[in-house]
Amino acid sequence: MKKIQIISDNNKKSQKFKSQIVKLINKSNLKNLNIAIVVGGDGFMLQTLKKNRNNKKCFYGVNSGNYGFLMNKFSPKNLIKNLLKSKMITISPLEMTVKSNKKTSKKFLAINEVSILRQSRQAASLSIQHGSKLIIKKLVSDGVLVSTPAGSTAYNLSVHGPILSLHSNKLSIAPISAFRPRRWKGRVVSDKSRIIIKNLNPLKRPISAVADNLEVRNAKKIIIKTNDKIKFKLMYDQLRSLQMKIKIEQLRKDTK
Repeated sequence: MKKIQIISDNNKKSQKFKSQIVKLINKSNLKNLNIAIVVGGDGFMLQTLKKNRNNKKCFYGVNSGNYGFLMNKFSPKNLIKNLLKSKMITISPLEMTVKSNKKTSKKFLAINEVSILRQSRQAASLSIQHGSKLIIKKLVSDGVLVSTPAGSTAYNLSVHGPILSLHSNKLSIAPISAFRPRRWKGRVVSDKSRIIIKNLNPLKRPISAVADNLEVRNAKKIIIKTNDKIKFKLMYDQLRSLQMKIKIEQLRKDTK
C-alpha cells in the first residue's frame, strides 16, 4: 500500500511544520496517497528530488525557507484541501558531464541551471556550441549560465537571461558579465540541444562547473543536455502553480 512520505529539512521551522503536517495527515483520509511532502526551501527541494530520482511519487513542496519558488505556502487550515486539488507538472533535469584538467569525467543533474564560473581573478575564456553549430567562438566573461524553464526565474534572471515558459521546450544560454563581445546577450535554444562549452585557456584561466549547487573545479569541457529519461512530478496548489509563478515574474516590473 502506497503511503504519504514526509521529507523535512533539519532546521527548527521545517521540523515544526513537519510535526503539524503529520498530525493533519493522521486525522485525514489521505494516508494512502502516492505523494512525498517535502518541507524546506528551494535548495532542499532540489536536493531531495535528485536523491529520489527513482522515486515514483509526486512531490508536494511546503515552504519553510525564503522565497520558495518551487514550493507551496504552508496553510494548516487548507493543507488537506490543497493536496486534494493540487495540479501536477512534470519536468526533466539537465545532465552535466564535466571533463577536467586531470582527464577525469563527472556527471551531475541540474534542475534549475548549470553555471560555468571563473575560478580566479582572470576572466573565463570560453567557446560555446550546440550540436555541430558554433554559437560563439570566444566569450570572455565571468562565466555563462545554461538554464531550464523551471530555473529561468532564479540565477538566470539575475544575469538578465530571458524568462522561459514552462512548456516552451527551450533552454536559455546567458553570459555572466560579458567583456568580449560586450553586447552579446546570449541565446535561446531547443531543449533537445547538446550544448558544449570549452575552456580555451585552462591553465591561465581556470573555471568551475556547477550543477545547481554541486561544483566541479578545473573544468576543461562541459557537455550539457536534457535528460528526458528522468521525470520529476511536482504538485502545486491550484492558484499558485509553477506556470503561474513564472508568468507573474514575466509581468513583474523592477522596483527600487
